[in-house]
Amino acid sequence: MSIPRVVLGSTSRYRAELLRRLLPDFEQRAPGTNETPLPGETPAERALRLAIAKAEAAANGLPGALVIGSDQVAEFDGTVLDKPGSAERAHAQLTACSGRTVQFHTAVCLLDTRDGRKRTHVDHTRVRFRPLEADAITRYIEREQPLDCAGSFKCEGLGISLFERIDNDDPTALIGLPLIALARLLREAGLALP
Repeated sequence: MSIPRVVLGSTSRYRAELLRRLLPDFEQRAPGTNETPLPGETPAERALRLAIAKAEAAANGLPGALVIGSDQVAEFDGTVLDKPGSAERAHAQLTACSGRTVQFHTAVCLLDTRDGRKRTHVDHTRVRFRPLEADAITRYIEREQPLDCAGSFKCEGLGISLFERIDNDDPTALIGLPLIALARLLREAGLALP
């Protein structure tokens, strides 16, 4: 059996950097997925649905490939925290999270276009924020510009200074791609890792 090509169905530089830890050679394709939430959908269900949809969209017209889709949904008090998009919204999100716990649901789907099989996993991470002063939040946002990150922080950077603790099974999941689970899914699909 020939080694299939691996495609990351994402244009995220964070997910690409993570995937390079496992695989030096892969392609990236923009999935162009509609991310509108569905009525009654839980945050974990939304993350999994979007991870599958991204893998399916990126796999279109790709025979003999392993296509990775991933999505992360941040949940705070039953509300989804989307990417803030502006410094003002990031400040509001971090102010609301101060001294509180936020849950992150990070889903991954590995779609094997050789047989159509979809392997999936959802990681659940709980992040406890330390009490945050307004000027500390402002300094953080100015320095790291986390406007394209769910929850308004980058835990792989200075954002780690905002936390009291992280509870999860896979530290890479919080960055956006759970590598422990993905490595297992890739092995199940026949890739030798390491």
